[in-house]
Amino acid sequence: MPKAYRKQTTPLTVPTEDGKLIEEHFGLPSTQQEDISVARMVAPPGWSEPAQTPEFDEYIIMIRGRKQIDVEGKSLVLRSGETFLARRGTRVQYSNPFDEEAEYWSVCVPAFQVERVHRE
Repeated sequence: MPKAYRKQTTPLTVPTEDGKLIEEHFGLPSTQQEDISVARMVAPPGWSEPAQTPEFDEYIIMIRGRKQIDVEGKSLVLRSGETFLARRGTRVQYSNPFDEEAEYWSVCVPAFQVERVHRE
C-alpha cells in the first residue's frame, strides 16, 4: 500500500535538446505514477515544439513571462496568473516567441508519456 503522502524535494530533471527546463515532481519517470504528471517548465526565448495531439488532458498554470498556444486555428497568449486546459485529442502547439523566459507548471492526466503525445 502506498504512503498517505509524499513530500517531493528532488524533482527529476528531464533531459531536453531544445533548451527547455523540465523538472518533473510527479509522473512516470520520477515517481512511477501513471495517473498524473506534474512538472515545472522554463521555456527560453525563441523556444517552440512541434504540434501535438495528446491522449491526456493538459492543464497549464503560467507563473511568469508569456507562452503562445496555437489551438483550433487560433493563436492565444497565456500570461502570468492565467491558466489553460487542452483536452485530450486536441491538436495544440506551444512556443515562446517572446524575448523573456516563460515559466509555467504543467499537469497531465493521465501522466505524460512520449507514446501518448503524438508530436508531428
